[in-house]
Amino acid sequence: MIVALIVACEVGFWVLLALGLAARYLREWRRTSVVLLLCEPLLEVVLFVVTAVDLKNGARPGWEHGLAALYIGFTVGYGHHTIRRLDGHAAHRLSGAPRPPKPPRCGLARARHEGRLWLRTLLASAVALALLQAAVWYVGDTAGTGPLRSWQWTTLRIAAIHGLIALTYLLFPKKAPAGAARREDGRTLTGR
Repeated sequence: MIVALIVACEVGFWVLLALGLAARYLREWRRTSVVLLLCEPLLEVVLFVVTAVDLKNGARPGWEHGLAALYIGFTVGYGHHTIRRLDGHAAHRLSGAPRPPKPPRCGLARARHEGRLWLRTLLASAVALALLQAAVWYVGDTAGTGPLRSWQWTTLRIAAIHGLIALTYLLFPKKAPAGAARREDGRTLTGR
């Protein structure tokens, strides 16, 4: 049941996002768009409550409970960023706004960009770890919390691996292609 709810929340996230952007840019219903986009966090609240009720009703903690915590954490860390980026693309495509800037491709600007993404991963991991630890304390049975502890280690590994990847952009910055001029923000311009 929890896995089906996680899938439903993911599908619901994209459906609400599409409806919110369509209401904003195709129908010009600004208030409706805001209401639809503000419903996004309700999906995570529903998932959190259902997971807690499932554990309260005596369900043995399993991998699906850990996955729910990880999903909620990563939605907290990356949800707003995703909505903002897609809103910029929808504004460009549907209402003639300027094209949203692409992430820098090289140099220190790319390292800063990767560092900001890693900070989002840290936030997501912190939320997931907090939810997993709360579930461990809530269940209270040390023998039955193995899957939750396993997800805690997985979350820490995700944050560490992403941190190492971000660090490589700082230590070994990608150079601009030959013949391309470089702007201050690290993006390249063609030599024409």
